Amino acid sequence: MAARIRKGDNVLVISGASKGRRGEVLRVIPKEDRAVVQGVAVAKRHLKARSMEEPGGIQEREAPVHLSNLMLIDPKTDKPTKVGFRVLEDGRKVRVAKATGDVIES
Repeated sequence: MAARIRKGDNVLVISGASKGRRGEVLRVIPKEDRAVVQGVAVAKRHLKARSMEEPGGIQEREAPVHLSNLMLIDPKTDKPTKVGFRVLEDGRKVRVAKATGDVIES
């Protein structure tokens, strides 16, 4: 399956506790259909001290969000859009913004 959302994309959260927030995709987990988005779904982790250089404590990290709760933001219009695919004349398969029909460069 082709990836509609990729690392480095700007996305909007469309449902859940972080609804309405925007952020950049830091990591995509294809096997779980999830993505880690900067500043979205921040969870607190309690870490045990490993050594003097790595002290323990409470650390905030972004938790993975399901891809169905994310919508790609069109870089040209800065608005959320659905993603489609098109094969160009040179044989490349590219992502296309459904709202405008423009190719999304990645």
